[in-house]
Amino acid sequence: MNDDALFDQFELNGHTLDNRVGLAPMTRTSATDEGHATERMARYYASFARGGFSFLLTEGVHPDATHSQGYDNQPGLATDEQAESWKPVVDAVHEEGSPILAQLMHAGAQAQGNRYGYDSVAPSDYRPPGEMAELYGGSGEFPQADALDAEGLDEVREGFVAAAERAVDAGFDGIEVHAANGYLLHEFVDPLVNDRDDEYGGSPESRARFPAEVTAAIDEATPDEFVVGVRASQAAVTDEERVWPDGEETAEALFAALSAAGADYVHVTGGDATAPEVPDTDRTLAELAVEHVDDGVAVIANGGLGDPENARAALADGADLITLGTGALANHDWPDRVRTGESLEELDPGVVFQPDASLSDPEVPSDD
Repeated sequence: MNDDALFDQFELNGHTLDNRVGLAPMTRTSATDEGHATERMARYYASFARGGFSFLLTEGVHPDATHSQGYDNQPGLATDEQAESWKPVVDAVHEEGSPILAQLMHAGAQAQGNRYGYDSVAPSDYRPPGEMAELYGGSGEFPQADALDAEGLDEVREGFVAAAERAVDAGFDGIEVHAANGYLLHEFVDPLVNDRDDEYGGSPESRARFPAEVTAAIDEATPDEFVVGVRASQAAVTDEERVWPDGEETAEALFAALSAAGADYVHVTGGDATAPEVPDTDRTLAELAVEHVDDGVAVIANGGLGDPENARAALADGADLITLGTGALANHDWPDRVRTGESLEELDPGVVFQPDASLSDPEVPSDD
């Protein structure tokens, strides 16, 4: 297709992307028991770069060896040994020509597997609704998470920074701060969870403060050319219908704070990136991000964009880039297929996420 916006180049903090399509972060619980990345993971991620994805985001990686781990067999950047294990993954992706960013995820109250023996924490005393996901190795209701005090906040912030520095050493091109889907930093933004009465709770500006502080600290500690992005959402893993009660007020405060903190991009996600899901506004979350971030801060849209027409619509509405999850799992070569007009496959549930979220053999190319 001539003049297809999906295949326009884009400059992301000095990285020239040859199209606008990236791989979304997806929890796959395929690391070793010690949180080390594996050779299978290297082949899995490299396959997306080989298939034309212009940038890749890893699954959520726990940043510290205390409270942050969310799932058994979740990879980490909490230790030097974990960072070392990522180097073959990064090298394999770079050999295929794409940059790769590590998503740093503190699970907060939604933690359901922690090998370090620590209880879950949250902005306030909080128990997530529903039950843990068996797909990711959980069972039964979530425990009540403990509210973080000032010392705990410092430890969380320092853990994110140390993990970002390890990501630099491992060769990653950047990191994404996970402030979405109900995990810890999202819990600060969400007034349904955060009932603090200090400088980190109350108004939308105060609730955005801690995610912005984490972002600023990482930006300060990493090289200028190292990409620092942030993911944001309304919904949570435990409540897919959740929205911000104060709608655009939270959106404006969050996106402005992240811009001021030095974020190179904000990555917004929801059930349908082309639908207006924010209360009291007819704009999409991506459109609100475009309106409220500073000039020079890229906006990435995610959610229901596996149909190329939906992906093009998100770009037409102002997003700079899009990411794919389900569409990518069904088609590791989605960009190449769309570029050449080849038909797309539907996701086969018998291949992916059966019986659990770990990588299945059909998803991992051979090393021949």
